[in-house]
Amino acid sequence: MKRATSSHKLSPERIAAAIAAAPEQVNDPDCPYDPNDPKAVKAFWKNGVVVRGGGIAAVKAALAERRRPGQRGPGKRPPKEAINIRLSPEVVEAFRATGDGWQTRVDGALKHWLKTHKPA
Repeated sequence: MKRATSSHKLSPERIAAAIAAAPEQVNDPDCPYDPNDPKAVKAFWKNGVVVRGGGIAAVKAALAERRRPGQRGPGKRPPKEAINIRLSPEVVEAFRATGDGWQTRVDGALKHWLKTHKPA
């Protein structure tokens, strides 16, 4: 459902009145963002994107331009490689019995094995 748009523009007087009525300091202890702290404001808006017109499609396009292909972000490891592997039923059963995340645990067991062994 489309949002209804307002057919009237805000007058400069109404804008000035709204700014004048706004408090100088904001005190909201439940909010982690403090608009009165310049460092917090700078950190919050650090990755902001300014787009003139175009709506959500323009914002998505601007964000896509900022992303580097193949990167997950600073400090992140590259994504794991998806493969098919054949394991014995008892190995699969034992790891599946440990619950969700069993494939990650198989990966960890193989990494642990690689620390002391060399693949043939």
